[in-house]
Amino acid sequence: MPMVDIDWLRDHVDVPEGLTYEQLAKDLVRVGLEEEEIHQSQVTGPIVVGYVVDATPEPQKNGKVINWCHVDVGDEYNDVDGDGNKVPRGIVCGAPNMRAGEKVVVTLPGAVLPGDFRIEPRKTYGHVSDGMCASERELGLGDSHDGIILLGDYGFTPEQVEALKPGDDVMHLLHLDQPILEINVTPDRGYAFSYRGIAREFHNSTGAEFTDPVTDLESRAPHIEDQEAGKGDIEVIVQDDNPIRGVAGCDRYYARALHGYRPGSPTPNWMRRRLTRAGMRSLSLPVDVTNYVMMDIGQPMHAYDLDKIEGPIVVRRARQGETLVTLDGKEHDLDPEDLLITDSPNGEQGSRILGIAGVMGGQYGEVTDETTNILLEAAHFDQVSIARSSRRHKIPSEAARRFERGVDDQIQPAAAQQAVDLLVEYGNATASDTPRDVDDTQRRKHIVFKASEVERVAGLELDLNEISAILTDIGCALGGGGNGELTVVPPSWRPDLTEPCDLVEEVARIYGYDRIPTRVPNAPVTGHVGLTADQLHQRQVADELAQYGMVETLSYPFVGPADYKAFSIDAQQVEPVSVEIVNPLAADRPFLRREILLTLAQTLLRNVHRGLENVSVYELGHVYLADPDAPAIPALPGGVLPSDEQLAALDAGLPEQPLHVAGMFTGLVEDNGWLGDKRPADWTDAVEAVRRIGACLGADLTLEQPDAQAVPAQWHPGRMAHVMAGEVPVGMVGELHPHVDDALGLPHHTAAFELDLTTLFSTLSNKPVRAKPISTFPLVRQDLAFTLPQDVTAAQLKAAIEEGAGDVLESIELFDVYTGDQVGEGMKSLAYAVTFRAPDRTLTAQDNEATRARIVERTALLGAQLRA
Repeated sequence: MPMVDIDWLRDHVDVPEGLTYEQLAKDLVRVGLEEEEIHQSQVTGPIVVGYVVDATPEPQKNGKVINWCHVDVGDEYNDVDGDGNKVPRGIVCGAPNMRAGEKVVVTLPGAVLPGDFRIEPRKTYGHVSDGMCASERELGLGDSHDGIILLGDYGFTPEQVEALKPGDDVMHLLHLDQPILEINVTPDRGYAFSYRGIAREFHNSTGAEFTDPVTDLESRAPHIEDQEAGKGDIEVIVQDDNPIRGVAGCDRYYARALHGYRPGSPTPNWMRRRLTRAGMRSLSLPVDVTNYVMMDIGQPMHAYDLDKIEGPIVVRRARQGETLVTLDGKEHDLDPEDLLITDSPNGEQGSRILGIAGVMGGQYGEVTDETTNILLEAAHFDQVSIARSSRRHKIPSEAARRFERGVDDQIQPAAAQQAVDLLVEYGNATASDTPRDVDDTQRRKHIVFKASEVERVAGLELDLNEISAILTDIGCALGGGGNGELTVVPPSWRPDLTEPCDLVEEVARIYGYDRIPTRVPNAPVTGHVGLTADQLHQRQVADELAQYGMVETLSYPFVGPADYKAFSIDAQQVEPVSVEIVNPLAADRPFLRREILLTLAQTLLRNVHRGLENVSVYELGHVYLADPDAPAIPALPGGVLPSDEQLAALDAGLPEQPLHVAGMFTGLVEDNGWLGDKRPADWTDAVEAVRRIGACLGADLTLEQPDAQAVPAQWHPGRMAHVMAGEVPVGMVGELHPHVDDALGLPHHTAAFELDLTTLFSTLSNKPVRAKPISTFPLVRQDLAFTLPQDVTAAQLKAAIEEGAGDVLESIELFDVYTGDQVGEGMKSLAYAVTFRAPDRTLTAQDNEATRARIVERTALLGAQLRA
């Protein structure tokens, strides 16, 4: 994100003396430019100017040549000889450009450089080096480590270098002691990626006087009315035969030449410093100038070696099979959507590619140390075209970042003029007065804006004059206003202003978000309000599982072959009916889940790997069931309200997305301390969670245990059951198969469940619950233990007890299961705690005996026998 240097900002706006970066951040956030960070300097002194008195080369055994130097660093920092006299410090320097008579940057003992590199006297190559002569990279000023900084070659004028004295503070000279503000800019406000835009925003926030640099530059830029082919500095042809969404990739191309440039001209120090603080490397004067113009007024530019270019320049789309090696040395296969800058060698129009427009140049035609004639390019490209090329080739260049957010389509002559001024002044070039300007930009459409919208949308009661003043201040041209309706033409640097609502937002932003009154709107209540039945049930499920002690989690719904393999799922069967993502976040998980357990297992595993041994988690979320026979989803145009038929076509092509809930248990579910009981998780915990869900919803859920051979591969064959709502299957519960536990790295006996809530909710009546009167008569408790065949389930026996007891049964709970020699082979014992109570009388002994007899009679039909 953009870096803001107060020193640079002061060029365009009246910045108060003593303004701190903390206050600057507050001023900018008031108009929507958020503070990302105030970066403090990582360098501490003493770092001073040193004069190299002598430099003696000393060859070493390893073949390296070092210089034993004596450097005058001023009376305050110089060494003291045995007689108490101040003498230059002895410093060892291995830089090849070290020589006597130069003024250099010396880091003295006690200084700290980036990376917490501390300078201390140290013995090396047979000498004690009492300091260090620093390079750009060592000071964090750039990447150059070819040699130390020679202040005479670092962009200072001869007068400035002459004025530097040994011992002068370099921290302030090179702005090493200054912080810098990084701001966050929303994607629709590309103009704020320049100091011109930030200065305007500072003016809007504080009222400080703003001077638009473009005004003066535009007045001095040459404008050629006759732009016929063949005239001007070079012929330019825009030839877009594949516009994206019908929008031409380039609607303005401005080219201007300079002749007689002095090769190797140094970049002035003030420009080098500003670019460095903005996060850009200083490369050469022409490149630095184009970067500086981009940072200053927001127009990305490109400089070509004019002697290598053969006209006409052709702006066109790429052809299938074309490639380009960009400046970073990477080869790119070009796409027919890529917009290119090309020239025409040997009369073959547009045959040689110079670069990807607005993204990055190629290796041919760039300025070099031998360049004497320069062609400056300042163009305006379509946002969508640049954004797609930048992402396609993974080149997030500074130019692309600005073009894809929207660049002013009227500043190209001004930008070229600013670059010309700098190259003439510092490179001794001579500028041409016959630029080539291909201008196909369209006049901005006006917006009909009712001033009353400000109050209706933002709740601000502003009169027409206040609204007009704000819109004028941000650069809009206004007309009308007699009936409260304005005709607004947004400024060229604000392509994001296209609708009345955008203007309301601007008025609110400049007036102050903090001044918008807080009012609770009156919501008209008609028909059903509040949660739907399914939403209420969803909350009930979440609350019930949380009360059971489980922790709700949220996982990404992406799965892949590794997940299928771990859960023993046949990928060839499941992938054709899974939703595949075109651009997945992770290449190894390109599908959307059909079961929550696959992604919930990753959450459980992550917790186990981080030392949490006892985990019980659940997740409520959607799964995605693709239908191979579903119609294709239509591609609808943007910016147009779709019709009902189009929306229906979209819905028809979408996958089914039922709501599921899944839970997993591992480790200890009971741990009552060193004197208490400890119990590991097993299938009963998952069954209890399902039972609680059914109870909170009022759903009659039952379990059906299939034969071992019919159990899905991911479940333990003897500890798994289907969850049924009547005759409708709604999920599965049990323990994961040991080979699944091993594949995932989970403890054995990890229990789990997953329910299809969409199906379960559809079985509920959602009728109001009718409360029964509370009986005030005493209850009767009995424990009934039965022996019965192994193949009779507890649910069947429970149903028989309920049928035999009739209306007097208040509660029934299984509390013991026993198998062993005492009950015989093939038999088991189930014990229930049963409570009886009549609503209208006290139960007598005869009533209890009669009820008991009916229970015995009914359970006998199952082969059950009441134990004494």
